Amino acid sequence: MRMWHSLAVGLGLLLPAACGDSSSYNDMPPLTPAAATTCGNGSILMPPSLLPNPAPVNFRLLEVIGSAAGLNGPMDLQAPPNDPRLFIAERPGRICIVQNGALLPAPFLDISSRVTTDGEAGLLSFAFDPQFSTNGFVYVHFIENIPGTTGDIVVERYLVSSPNVLQTPGTEVIRIPHREAGNHYGGRVAFGPDGMLYLSTGDGGGGNNQFGHAQDAASHLGKLLRIDVSTLPYTIPANNPVWPNNVGQNENWAIGLRNPFRYAFDAGQLYIADVGQSAREEIDVVAAGTPGVNYGWSIMEGTLCLGIGGPCTTPGLTAPVYEYGHPEGCAIIGGYAYRGAAVPGLLGQYLFSDLCGGFVRTLSITGVVSQEPNVNVGNPLSFGQDGFGEIYVLTADNRVLQIVSP
Repeated sequence: MRMWHSLAVGLGLLLPAACGDSSSYNDMPPLTPAAATTCGNGSILMPPSLLPNPAPVNFRLLEVIGSAAGLNGPMDLQAPPNDPRLFIAERPGRICIVQNGALLPAPFLDISSRVTTDGEAGLLSFAFDPQFSTNGFVYVHFIENIPGTTGDIVVERYLVSSPNVLQTPGTEVIRIPHREAGNHYGGRVAFGPDGMLYLSTGDGGGGNNQFGHAQDAASHLGKLLRIDVSTLPYTIPANNPVWPNNVGQNENWAIGLRNPFRYAFDAGQLYIADVGQSAREEIDVVAAGTPGVNYGWSIMEGTLCLGIGGPCTTPGLTAPVYEYGHPEGCAIIGGYAYRGAAVPGLLGQYLFSDLCGGFVRTLSITGVVSQEPNVNVGNPLSFGQDGFGEIYVLTADNRVLQIVSP
């Protein structure tokens, strides 16, 4: 494995999965049946139990929601700062709430009639406004299911109407047409440390960047976007980059991404986990305020030269700080840098996983690459972070697992 920067990778708990090439139309496991208007089955959650941990690792996974609770395709977990509730997005189009140890039957939001789950689509993420405590805004990111616009990447803003309910309808923030293929949507919506709203998008789908979006600075696919939503309609921040070839300034903050399913900000850094095609999975790390970065797809896949869209000697491409190959994994799932209190030894460590490899690893930019034996515990779909900085793994068998001290 070639490395472009020195770093340490420590293996925590490994999670198995079964999947094919990450360029297929069916990266995500099939959804299980669920009631159309409820979150789970309304039962009180069982007391948490530690999963088996035969390997000597520096953290464990605590099951806080089991499969029997009735979640369906948990895709994101968030909470406002210092809020003890857990808000969990389900892929079919609901956001559910865990409060006082119970998964509440009534959803925080239900837009399932407008969300498609074909291919890799669904309700993919959501974000609380940095001023949520005073303005009550929540930004919801999903793939639309309306004739004529099915497949579009949509972000809408919703307003809290009561503590556990979002008022509908929402207000559209941004729409990005994505109708050429049913994969590579990205993505995550989140606020950066600068108060701007960021959105990661896939390259439009198919294979080999076949629609040419990733290196096209005028397209919003295969990008990290940055917009100002202090008022709607949004504005383009004045310090967004100006792109070459007479494209000028637009919403694009970075280009050259394939399928950046998750990214995260921490301590002045931006971490992007970009899903590879058939050979490399990568993590990119740059200073959070760095504009105009080109991450190389599809000229490069990780550090592998593909030469699609330009010569691999092209200057200005930013290489990953860490990559791993297939069949070690097939689709990287980015997490967060740990800022909780439960596992002091993980402070500042970035956690990530893989849909097929199933591991949970920690990465820090220090100097050595090290790995420990695998421990299989499930099929990871995503990570989440609560209001106190604790980190969770969301699984394909509808569990929620918390990173805790051994």
